Amino acid sequence: MTRPRVIVTRELPDAVMDRMEALFDTATNRSDTPMDRAGLATAMRHADVLVPAVTDDVDAGLIAGAGERLGLIANFGAGVNHIDLKAARARRIIVTNTPGVLTQDTADLTLALILSVPRRLAEGEKLVRSGAWTGWSPGGMLGYRIGGKALGIVGMGRIGQAVARRARAFGLSIHYHNRHRLPEMVEAELGARWHPDLDAMLGAIDILTLHTPRNADSEGLIDARRIALLRPHVYLINASRGGIVDEEAMVVALEGGRLAGAGLDVWRHEPAIDPRLLALPNVVMTPHMGSATMEGRVASGERVISNIRAWADGLRPPDQVLEGWA
Repeated sequence: MTRPRVIVTRELPDAVMDRMEALFDTATNRSDTPMDRAGLATAMRHADVLVPAVTDDVDAGLIAGAGERLGLIANFGAGVNHIDLKAARARRIIVTNTPGVLTQDTADLTLALILSVPRRLAEGEKLVRSGAWTGWSPGGMLGYRIGGKALGIVGMGRIGQAVARRARAFGLSIHYHNRHRLPEMVEAELGARWHPDLDAMLGAIDILTLHTPRNADSEGLIDARRIALLRPHVYLINASRGGIVDEEAMVVALEGGRLAGAGLDVWRHEPAIDPRLLALPNVVMTPHMGSATMEGRVASGERVISNIRAWADGLRPPDQVLEGWA
């Protein structure tokens, strides 16, 4: 198969789309209007390769209705919880992703939130823009330093470790909860302490950041019971997936002073955001931009192209998502 029919659901960087159009029989979406379910169904009936993004819910029903020619779902992004992997396997459709490409970008954004919330950077920026700032004063815009504080990381994969390296440089001590303990050499490099019991770690930290995939085990992981285990001065950072946090419980805790603040790049029902969060001054919010760098987007596109080329050549794609992915 020298020129497979490739359908791309969202607008990618021009360099990526131009290369795809040169290599494959490609239908791109330069308007970037998200496909509805009917549009996805039509694409999957006519494509050899579908290139979806995180906004596309490629569920079992859509996969069951896919055309016989669909052999590859080459996801643009690392997370694949929006794709029904079991249904894809049943149809012998290979699924690939782009792991590792966006690690450093997401870690940078996470550290920015870790800094922004305790130091009240968003509040300060709004104050200056409002014209109400009257100048420096000893008690003006007091926040809290992060040096010397304990950072708890849930999920110590590529991104969690990248966050730990950055945080250590700012004087934070590193605690982590992961299904499997890291090798001693990696723990020593990061200065990290493993907590096999998540609940025990939550009571010992000052800042909590989440870097676990969203799956059956992590859905609602940080719920009302676990938020109650956090001390009231703790800041919650989430640049992973919205469904990992019980948003209702988080809002109640923030409004009631049971959490000092939050830095959020993702929400459960995005782009819809609970209006109560919008009203809270101690919440810093960014529009799911953890991976939003030009370099990262181009690198992701290049990985997608590599996966398609390998598949079209009859080879196993380098980033095939295997059984048991989480």
